[in-house]
Amino acid sequence: MKNINQSRPDNNIDNPIDDTILSQLMPLFFLTSIFFLNFTIRIIISPLLPTILSDMNLTANQAGSFFLISATGYFISILCSGFVSSKIRHKKTIAFSAIASGIAFLATGLSQDLLSMRIGLFIVGMSAGLYLPSGIAMLTSSINSKNWGKAMGVHEMAPNLSFLLAPIICEGLLLWLSWRSVLIVVGATSILLGISFYKFFTGKDFPGEAPMLKSFLPIVVMPSFWMMIILFSLGVTGGLGVYSLLPLFLSSEHGMLQSQANTLITMSRILTLPTALLIGWLTDRFGLKPTLALVLLLTGISTLFIGLASDRFLQIVIFCQPLFSVCFFPPAFAALSNIGSKETRNVVISFTIPIAFLLGG
Repeated sequence: MKNINQSRPDNNIDNPIDDTILSQLMPLFFLTSIFFLNFTIRIIISPLLPTILSDMNLTANQAGSFFLISATGYFISILCSGFVSSKIRHKKTIAFSAIASGIAFLATGLSQDLLSMRIGLFIVGMSAGLYLPSGIAMLTSSINSKNWGKAMGVHEMAPNLSFLLAPIICEGLLLWLSWRSVLIVVGATSILLGISFYKFFTGKDFPGEAPMLKSFLPIVVMPSFWMMIILFSLGVTGGLGVYSLLPLFLSSEHGMLQSQANTLITMSRILTLPTALLIGWLTDRFGLKPTLALVLLLTGISTLFIGLASDRFLQIVIFCQPLFSVCFFPPAFAALSNIGSKETRNVVISFTIPIAFLLGG
């Protein structure tokens, strides 16, 4: 059994001959770009939520259900993603995820009623869920395991950059476009990036492992596997869960205008970009367990104070909370990649992430 505090596995298959991070910049850049659009397409509804609520005459509960519906589709897809990648390999799976989620998001922008919008977001979640197991499998197979912390730090800049830019993109596009047109623009961008990835990506490609009983049983008996499910649920709650409802919380509970709430949230995300890179280096330097323990402790305390604080102190907490929450995922994915082999790595992710997102997102 592998301890999650290991900085790298022993198998040589994960260690390419040229083990410098610079030699792997192109695959890392492509995967990070795909992850950015993959994440943006799932969270950009959040800064648009007050506008959607007003335009479609929805209640807060109806609007909030969008996240649960999208998360449910994501849960189903990521759980079954191994069946797809085992047939068409990881590269085609990633390209298909970007193109299909873009088409579904474009269709969501054309929806005229609550039901069709829910269906569109469910399909968006299902399409987007195909990326992560294949993306992490290709990333860790292309980069030496001693650099996994740094590589994960770069890869995890994608959701952090998405958290930062999504409100800016929304506020900028809303000056000229309707919220429906914003969804169409983002969907079309995802389609173009998926096509570009398929044509120009030159990293390692190999088939995934289907989540069959024979591949899952050796993993399910590992205590570290169940521990990572718990930790990922907490990490998702502190990151995506807080972000998704924070604009609505600030506008309804603290009387902020939508533009004020989105500006505050955007400003709070600026420092998360270097923080993600720093935590990747610290993970390689000090190990996984100490890093994860400290990050979860600080995230929990700061999240608690979002509900308790007010006025100036609330703004300070909103700035501090994302600095801690974004530090979870680089060491967490490095720890998760230590469970199982290269071929079964996508299966581990397929079972861990959907449960975490369903419970925490």
